[in-house]
Amino acid sequence: MELFYSSGLRLSELASLNVADADLYTESVRVLGKGRKERVCPVGLPALESISRYRQAAQVHSGPLFINKSRKRMSARSIWLTLKRYLSETSIPISISPHKLRHSFATHMLDGGADLRSVQALLGHASLSTTQIYTHVTVERLKKAYSEAHPRA
Repeated sequence: MELFYSSGLRLSELASLNVADADLYTESVRVLGKGRKERVCPVGLPALESISRYRQAAQVHSGPLFINKSRKRMSARSIWLTLKRYLSETSIPISISPHKLRHSFATHMLDGGADLRSVQALLGHASLSTTQIYTHVTVERLKKAYSEAHPRA
């Protein structure tokens, strides 16, 4: 599930990934997003290493990347329920959903200095205005940081 956070994928995009879509060498995944638009998303090495370990354990060599007990593609709902089950075993005090992980990805990218157009491309948003929703959170954090750190704020 690290793939959600490290790439900002939609739940449906994650569910539709095939083994061939994850490239360890380029540290990226090829995603078929909304409107059947294809994009390449960089993915952190820790997430790709997790995928490699999962593939070995589940003996997944081709076809759907994430499979169920029947060796068929996991549905988006099954992935969501798996995430929910793993989260229940943690001490995280808040409710987390796949979309919240996507939102966190975008917010952290912007907080880290990524430009809005890059985040738009990574999220697969057709419109820049959709991505601009995330700048509000970033502006609020900047204001808070300013008021806490500046001596004359």
